[in-house]
Amino acid sequence: MLDVVIVGAGAAGITAALYALRANLNVLITEKEVYGGQLFSASEIKNYPGIESISGPELAKKLYFQVKNIGCNFLNEEIIEANLKQKVKILKTKNRTIESKTVIIANGLKRRLLNCPGENKFKGNGVSYCATCDGPLFRGKKVAIVGGGNTAIHDALYLSKICKQLFLIVRKNDFKAEKFLVNSIKNKTNIKYIFNSKISKIYGSNQGVQGIELIDKNNIKSSISLDGVFIDIGYETNNKIFESQIITDSYGYFISDENCKTNIDGVYVAGDCRKKNLHQIVTATSDGAIAGTSAIKYILKEGL
Repeated sequence: MLDVVIVGAGAAGITAALYALRANLNVLITEKEVYGGQLFSASEIKNYPGIESISGPELAKKLYFQVKNIGCNFLNEEIIEANLKQKVKILKTKNRTIESKTVIIANGLKRRLLNCPGENKFKGNGVSYCATCDGPLFRGKKVAIVGGGNTAIHDALYLSKICKQLFLIVRKNDFKAEKFLVNSIKNKTNIKYIFNSKISKIYGSNQGVQGIELIDKNNIKSSISLDGVFIDIGYETNNKIFESQIITDSYGYFISDENCKTNIDGVYVAGDCRKKNLHQIVTATSDGAIAGTSAIKYILKEGL
């Protein structure tokens, strides 16, 4: 029987673990991918208090070893089933069943997919969702970025320094990114904007992506030969397996109170998975501290 199981090893989950561990609780973090979550896609972080500048992977590493060195256990498996409404919370992976007094869900967000032909086929072979991770693989090549928000513009700035030519594919007639970001790419001569268009197909060979097919608002089709596609059309939640038990909003974000408590006693949420006004690293760590402390108080109150 564990005291706290934390689903997700991003900034929120690791901070929650830090607080619970310092209260001498038995803590397990489950993570289906790599510790750090979205931190690994951030090339540089400049808005984290007390740290003037740090890379995302470096901060993730510091967070991981901080809790690892004080006794946190990690399980690199995906939670596929949960029963949270009873006193003893039960979580299942493909390989094991986990029992815990409390659960903190800090599973972040996942990249939204285009869901067009070729996307899945060329994933990891020309189709990417992380410019800072995969950008260097396309040095001197032609690529496209799909999206018109802040993430797409950030990635365009980064890739413009690496790639020979960059096409920004925007579904609407203008960017939805902040104006100062849009202004920052206006003088980039190797970036071409294509508005009112969407990708209808990604095509290529066994060697990787060779091009994309586009369709505009007038249903006119065209194609572009290129070497890679970066998809930046936003995020969606990972909360589906919990939605039948935990209340969410219409977008799938968990509803919780100021203590990060859900509608279920002993179940808390932290970070980007919960509904709130600002999704940032600093608010994720704040949520983690609150959720971890709330779990401690619940265990003491219930005499568990």
